[in-house]
Formats: sequence, C-alpha cells, structure tokens
Amino acid sequence: MKTRNKQASNKKIRRLIKSKENKEENIAEKSEYRIKVQSRIEELEKEGKFDIDVEDDPPTIVLTPENIDYLRKKMTSKIKRVFANEVGERFLDSLLKNNKLIIKQVNGIENLNKISTGAIVTCNHFNPFDCFTIEKVFRMSGKIEEKRLYKVIREGNYTNFPGLYGFFFRNCDTLPLSSNKRTMVNFMKAVDSLLQKGEFILIYPEQSMWWNYRKPKPLKHGAFKIAARNNVPVIPIFITMEDSEIIGDDGFPVQEYTVNIAEPIYPDENLTQRENTEEMLNKNYEVWKQIYEDFYKIPLEYTCNKK
Repeated sequence: MKTRNKQASNKKIRRLIKSKENKEENIAEKSEYRIKVQSRIEELEKEGKFDIDVEDDPPTIVLTPENIDYLRKKMTSKIKRVFANEVGERFLDSLLKNNKLIIKQVNGIENLNKISTGAIVTCNHFNPFDCFTIEKVFRMSGKIEEKRLYKVIREGNYTNFPGLYGFFFRNCDTLPLSSNKRTMVNFMKAVDSLLQKGEFILIYPEQSMWWNYRKPKPLKHGAFKIAARNNVPVIPIFITMEDSEIIGDDGFPVQEYTVNIAEPIYPDENLTQRENTEEMLNKNYEVWKQIYEDFYKIPLEYTCNKK
C-alpha cells in the first residue's frame, strides 16, 4: 500500500513539475513584439494618450478620390465585394473552428434585431479580429438577410496593407478614412447615403487599437456626429474578455469574448446636432463603463489619473 501511495505521489510531483515547465516554456515563448506593445500601452495610458496606435502598421499611402469606389457602383467593385465576402466568411469559420477566435457568449442580441433603420454600431477596438466578431454576431442576429454591415477603417489599412488582410480591407464592405479632403467629402456622402438606405456602419470611436486592452478608452465625436446628422441610433457594443486555456502563436492565452450589445441610443429631436453628438457620446461611454465594471467587478480607473 505504501509503495502504491509513493508511486501516486511521485506521479503527482512529476505532473506538477511538467505543468510548471510548460508554463515556464510558454512564458519564454511569449512574443517580444507583443511584450513591447503591452509596455507601450502602459506608457500611453500613464500619459493619457489614448488615441495613439501602438502596432507596427505599414506606412500610410494617401487615398485619393479616383482610387476608391465607396458605394461599389463599378462592376469590378461589385464582383470583388462578392468574392471577398465569400472568402471572408470561410476565413471567419476557420478562425472559430481552430479557436483562433473564441466567442463565449453574446448578450443583448435582441438590441440589434429591434432596429429597422440605419444605425451606427460602436465597439471597443483591441484586436484585428474584433471586426470578425461583430460580423459573426451580425450574422447570428439574422440582420444579414436585410442589411449590410459596413466597417470604417484607417487609411493605411486600405491603401497599403499586404496579403489576405489587405484584400479583406479593400473589398469586404469597408469605408476607409483618408487624409485627403476631397476623398473625405466622398466618404461623408457615402456614409450618409448608406445610413439613409438603412444599412449598419461599424465605427471604432476610440480611434486607436490597443491589443487586449480591457478598459473602454475615451471616445471621439465622429461616430456620434454622423448618427446625429442622419437621425439614426447608435448601438453600443462592448466586448469583454477572459483568458482561455489555449495558448496562441504569440505565446499569450487566446481570449474568450463576451459580446455585450446594449440598448440603442437615439438622437433627441429637441436637441441640436452638436448637443446630440455630445449627449450620445457620453451615454455610449457610460454604457461601456457600466458593462466593464459589472463584468470585471472592479471600478474603471486609468493610471493617468493616479499621478
């Protein structure tokens, strides 16, 4: 009996040692790039600079009016859109199947279904795959049968992003911003036209993408100004996350997402466009803050406020 107990004890010790070795190995294999990104995020939060990107994205090439067909009026644009969305759907299914993207739970999907008009969808921005998450939820809601989900993206992602992602950025119902004023005039016209047709447009009002950053960042006015101008609601989505047991290629745990879809925020007909813009922005931020604090069970605090 003592021999069996000793053998069982030795096996347990070996398992513990093996587990510790695996954890140490995972730590050792963590991407140096991701560690630097985390460090940069910490520095920027302390400085209160929430709208600065931290990724090593390709240099931006200016998007000029002749190089973008926002409403896909050209036949070539229509064909590329159909093909890109088919490829994109398969790519999304592959991400989910291989646990590269994990959607653990969706709360409030009925808040998408109740909207019959056009709408601005807002979401926190923390991963290149978060747009795929919103796309999946959009499809789950059944809205794909009656509407399209357009995504506002940064200029450089459209003009100069390589490979498959670049192909998606240019063709999967995207609306690139531009540093060219004439292009932005066309952008605004396209956005207004799509909203009046009843389409949904995803905008990241934080502006920057901070990898796996869990807090809501201060919001920019653009998304809410567009909603106020077109008299359409804003649908706030805040994605919360937890470490899964799966270690990704970068050596960090793949995150399990809970997608929280809040009640739509409508413009007030008694307010001016400027007043509605400010009011909707503040309501959106407060909703995100509440979701954050309810999920993580901690108050929302920023290190820049602790100086």
